[in-house]
Amino acid sequence: MLQVEYLKATYGEGTVLHNVSLEAKPGMVTCLVGRNGAGKSTTLRSIMGLIETPSGDILLDGKSIMKSPPYDRARAGIGYVPQGREIFPQLTVRENLLLGLEAGGRKLREIPEEIFETFPILKEFLERKGGDLSGGQQQQLAIARAVIASPKVLVLDEPTEGIQPSIIQEIGQVITRLKSGMAVLIVEQYLEFVMEIADYCYVMENGRIIMKGEPDSLDQEKLQATMSL
Repeated sequence: MLQVEYLKATYGEGTVLHNVSLEAKPGMVTCLVGRNGAGKSTTLRSIMGLIETPSGDILLDGKSIMKSPPYDRARAGIGYVPQGREIFPQLTVRENLLLGLEAGGRKLREIPEEIFETFPILKEFLERKGGDLSGGQQQQLAIARAVIASPKVLVLDEPTEGIQPSIIQEIGQVITRLKSGMAVLIVEQYLEFVMEIADYCYVMENGRIIMKGEPDSLDQEKLQATMSL
């Protein structure tokens, strides 16, 4: 389980996160929602050790990782798919996936077949350059590259961004399947998608958690107002 406790994050002299606490449990999809600039992506970057976090704590299976560099957090079991996917466009699908194996420290030389069971389109395009894939295919490749390392927690930043509706549904189905073997933490603005796949939600505004609960238990009027501010 991933636990974030009273986390404070800063950019320069400005405080972006104010005592943020949340958790992502195995077998569940946990969503962090809020409008642009609320601090959602900053929360994920803090979890990965990519920005300064002067106070609070981040625990993976009860062990603090606050002092660990990003690569150690990845090898400890956090798979991260950033906003914009950040695949390697000049490398093939196969090469992108093999880099995911290397980054995760798995001592395998071949791509496990279960990756293709979850992402069948990638097997068809193994020798195609990542930059030649569609947006939805690139997103599947980015998720597969994170999943191939067998993480304990999968962290996704805006997985539906720039993807057509039919592919969004496929991405949702993939995420729902993946949660059986790990905890999934997602930052997302597309509320309809969140309501379909989330088991638990946190709502963020101005760097603070203002609501939390199962999707159906949230104050929908307040949620809509927060997202439209």
